[in-house]
Amino acid sequence: MTDPITVSVLTHRLEAIVQEMGEAMLRTAYSQILNSSRDFSTALCDAQARLVAQAEHVPIHVGAIPWAVESVRDAFKGRIRPGDVYLLNDPYHGNNHLPDLTAFVPVFVGDEVAFWSVNRAHQSDIGGSTHGAYNPGATEIWQEGLRITPLKLYEAGELRDDVLRMITTNVRHPHDFMGDLRAMIGSARVGERRLLALTRDYGAATVLAAVDEILDGAELQARRCVKTWRDGVYRGETILDDDGHGFTDIWIRATVTKKGSALTVDLSDSHPQVTGFINSSFPNTMSAVHMAFAYLIDPRTPKNSGTFRPVRVIAKQGTIVWPYPPAPVTLATNHCAQEIAEAIIRALAPACPERAIAGWGRRFRIAIKGVNPRTRKPFIWHMFHARPGGGATAVGDGWETAGEGQAAGGIKFGSVEVAETRFPLTFEHHEFRTDSAGDGMYRGGVGAVLRLRVDIEEPAVANTAGDGIRHAPYGLLGGKDGLPHRYRLRSRGRPMRVVKTKEVGILVRKGDVFLVESSGGGGYGPPAKRAKAAREIDRINGLVSR
Repeated sequence: MTDPITVSVLTHRLEAIVQEMGEAMLRTAYSQILNSSRDFSTALCDAQARLVAQAEHVPIHVGAIPWAVESVRDAFKGRIRPGDVYLLNDPYHGNNHLPDLTAFVPVFVGDEVAFWSVNRAHQSDIGGSTHGAYNPGATEIWQEGLRITPLKLYEAGELRDDVLRMITTNVRHPHDFMGDLRAMIGSARVGERRLLALTRDYGAATVLAAVDEILDGAELQARRCVKTWRDGVYRGETILDDDGHGFTDIWIRATVTKKGSALTVDLSDSHPQVTGFINSSFPNTMSAVHMAFAYLIDPRTPKNSGTFRPVRVIAKQGTIVWPYPPAPVTLATNHCAQEIAEAIIRALAPACPERAIAGWGRRFRIAIKGVNPRTRKPFIWHMFHARPGGGATAVGDGWETAGEGQAAGGIKFGSVEVAETRFPLTFEHHEFRTDSAGDGMYRGGVGAVLRLRVDIEEPAVANTAGDGIRHAPYGLLGGKDGLPHRYRLRSRGRPMRVVKTKEVGILVRKGDVFLVESSGGGGYGPPAKRAKAAREIDRINGLVSR
C-alpha cells in the first residue's frame, strides 16, 4: 500500500499535469473556438483505459475518453511504439461526435505503455456537407464530416505526411486546422513529458500503484456521498423540441434506482432513434450519465474512473441514447446529452434535493461562412456569445449567461473585441435579458440579448444547431421555468424571419442583423421564499422588471 501522503501528492501532481496541458493548448491553438471559447479538454488514462485525471474543461468531452482510449489501444495492439501519435473522431469507434477530434500520445515506462496523454478539441470544421462541423440536414453520419477511425499519425516519431495530407484536404480551412492539430499534439506531449518526470521522481512502481489507490479513493468518496441519499426508485423526463426532420417532443426518460451506495440508471424507455443529428453515440451517453453524477456528488471528489463505479447504466440500442449506425449524432454532445443528464438529475431531486440543479439554457449556435472584406480571406465564425443562463440550486441563483448544462461554464463567452477584430461583425448591443430567468427561492441565471450585424460585402451563408425554442429550462421543487430562446434575422427589404434551431443554407446579406434572445435558467424552490432584498437587487440591476 502506498503511503497516503504520497497518494495525495500524486493526485495533485496528476491534476496539475492536465491543467498544464490545457494551458499549453489555450496558448497555441489557432481557432477562436479553442483559444477564446476553450472548447477542448485534456485527460490522462492508464494502460487499462481508466480515466486517471482530467482538467476542469468540458464535462461531456471527458467522460467518453476511456472508450476512445480503449478503441485506439485495441486497434493497434502489439504495434504501439514510443513517439507514436494517434487520432480518432468517429463516434461509432469510441468518440463523442465527429467535430471532437482526439489526439493520443502513449506514455511508456520501460517497454510497456503505462499511460495515455489525451487532448480532445472541437474543430471549427471537419468537412462534410456544410461548414462549421454541424449539419442539421444530415440523415446519416457520412453527411456530417470526415470519419477518422483509430489512426496512427506519427509512427515512432515520424510523421505520416500522406495521412496528414488526406485529412487536411477534407477540411475547409486547412491552415487553421493544422495549427489546432499541432496545438493538440503539443498539449499531449506536455502530458507525456510531465508523466515521465513524475515516474522518475517517485519511481514507476510507486506511481502505477498509486493509480489504483487514487481510483479506489474516489470510489469510496462517491459511495459515501450516495449513501446519504434516500433509497428508492425515481423517474425523470426531459423533452427536446425536435430533430429538424419531423420528429417533435422527443423524450429522454430515466428510471434511477438508488440502493445503499449504488445507482442503476435505466434509459431504455427513451425515444426511438430519430432521423436528425440529436441521436447520442453510446460513449456520449455514458459520458452524459457520468456528468450528471459528477454534478450531484461532492465537488471535491476527484473525477476519474473510480468515481463512476457506483453507477450502472442500462440502455437499449435503437433508441436516441444508443442509435444503430449510420445515424447522425453530431448535435448529441449538446442535445441530447444535456437532456440525458437533466432527466437523471430531475429523477434524483427527491432523493437529494439539496444537490439537485434546475434546468440550464440549451445550446443554440449560429455558424457563418463568408469572405472577410477587410482581408479578402474566407472565414467560418461560430457564435459563443449571448449564452443562456444556468439553473438555480438549493444554495443560490443560477449563473448569468453561463452557457449550457453539458459544459457547465467550461466553454467560455467569446471576447466581443476579439470577434470584431478577427471577423466582419459588429456587436451593436449585448446585455442581460430582463425577466428571462425562472423565479424561485433562488432564481435561474438570466440569458442575454444580442444584436449582431454582419458587415460583409458578398453574401454569406449560415447554419444553426441547437434546441430550446419550445421547451424551456425547467424549474425544480416549486421553482419556475426560464424563458425559451428567441432568434430572428432582420434583413433590409425582407420581412423579419424567425431563425429555427436546425437550419442549413440561411442566406446572409450585407448589413443583416441577427436578433438573439437566449434562455434564462430554471428557478429552485417556491418563489414566495425568495428574500425581498434579493428581489430588489435584481430589479436595480435590471435582471427583473419588477
